[in-house]
Amino acid sequence: MPADSAQLLPNAPEYTVSELSSDLKRTVEDAFGHVRVRGEISGFRGVHASGHCYFALKDDKAKIEAVIWRGSYGRMRFKPQEGLEVVATGKLTTYPGSSKYQIVIDALEPAGVGALMALMEERKKKLAAEGLFDEARKQLLPYLPEVIGVVTSPTGAVIRDILHRLADRFPRHVVVWPVRVQGEGSAEQIAAAINGFNALPDGGKIPKPDLLIVARGGGSLEDLWSFNEEIVVRAAAESMIPLISAVGHETDVTLIDYVSDRRAPTPTAAAEMAVPVRTELFVEIASFARRAMLCWQREQDRRRNDLRGLARALPSAADVLAIPRQRLDAATSALPRALTANTQLHHRRFTRAAGGLTLNVLRAQVAHARQQVTTGGLRLAHCARAVTRQRRDRFVALALRLRAARFASAQAHRAALIRDRERTQRLAERARRAVATLLLRQRARADHAGQLLAALSYKSVLARGFALVRDEAGHALRNAASVAPGMRLDLEFADGRVAAVADGDPAASPRHEPPKTAAKPAAKRPAKPSGQGDLF
Repeated sequence: MPADSAQLLPNAPEYTVSELSSDLKRTVEDAFGHVRVRGEISGFRGVHASGHCYFALKDDKAKIEAVIWRGSYGRMRFKPQEGLEVVATGKLTTYPGSSKYQIVIDALEPAGVGALMALMEERKKKLAAEGLFDEARKQLLPYLPEVIGVVTSPTGAVIRDILHRLADRFPRHVVVWPVRVQGEGSAEQIAAAINGFNALPDGGKIPKPDLLIVARGGGSLEDLWSFNEEIVVRAAAESMIPLISAVGHETDVTLIDYVSDRRAPTPTAAAEMAVPVRTELFVEIASFARRAMLCWQREQDRRRNDLRGLARALPSAADVLAIPRQRLDAATSALPRALTANTQLHHRRFTRAAGGLTLNVLRAQVAHARQQVTTGGLRLAHCARAVTRQRRDRFVALALRLRAARFASAQAHRAALIRDRERTQRLAERARRAVATLLLRQRARADHAGQLLAALSYKSVLARGFALVRDEAGHALRNAASVAPGMRLDLEFADGRVAAVADGDPAASPRHEPPKTAAKPAAKRPAKPSGQGDLF
């Protein structure tokens, strides 16, 4: 500052840096408050570890720092992205730590339809690169589904159109999963509905759909934006149930249309894709039945004519059997002569064989057979000794192995018994300590209950010198007015009971009247337990 300026402000107040920063902060916040700023997001590197977001908003001439606190970021439908042109609503303030002003954003929305289209195209390219839009992933729709699941708003006209169209074409069982189709949280609800339908068990209380319809009426790009959210697109891609997307009108296109198995221009068209026309189906089935019957009749006629033609070409049975019958007659005539000749031939062969069977031949054959038997017996005995020796050696080896195994098993059982005995002793000791602790606790509770009973019993009052007065029926008497002259009384003291008879009029007995004071309402006494007297 020049010397003349310093001389002109000799009494100017001095500020510290903190005071000056605080005054500037209050001035900026009071002067602007909440503002709406349009600009391009710059320097966004994702969410900070603390959950907050830090970036800048810029245009072609200026730039302003921006921050989104964690709580506001979680409520935002549109998340910040690098290079996206947005309209930010927030409070203008300063950050004293770096001497700069910034905007604390509470709400964020894209700047116009152009920004939304750019964001949609970018997201479309990303998902297409992952293969979510491939035709190979798409499933065939069932021809006649038993159960149809509908994900839409339960209060709109869409569900009524779908139900009306299904009732006209082919009534089916419809399960509606109500969701919000626009606004905050709608994308999460739609994705949860698709995943929920796929998670239903087969044969459960709620039938699992064979076909899904995700439907919504027409609207602007902002209204249909929930169906462009990545969570909805991925849920539709992972659906194992065939899915029809019917979002908006015929000119409206969302990202779920690319990933769904079929796209319907309208919800009514989705219902038409889901089921065929029942009357047309009946007519077609009847036509097929008539055609099948005509074909069967024509085939039977053709086969009947073929059979007649083949029957005419075949010879008669008499012609076919004439030659075999003649051969049979010739064979029958030659059979006696052939039997006689065969008998003579076998007699000659028998005679020749009998001539060769002498006594010496039979003895030689018997001797040869006896020698074979003797030789076979010797070989059999030798083989039996060898087999017995092998079996004995094997049995000895098995006996040694059995003895070793029995010894090892005995050792293992002995060790197991020792471990079980130690464990039993430990458990017995723990049980003994637990029983002792339980007995101590129960004894303490019993002593405490006894002390409480003694403290609450009227007998402790009798021990201090009081007496309990009862009438002949055993009812306690609480005042003198209930005692009549000559009435038998039972007086109970601490050490026993005494019978007495009332003498005189209680009302006539002299007594000192206390000075009269203002009457006070009697305080309510607690109810005495039944079976215990009252001394007052």
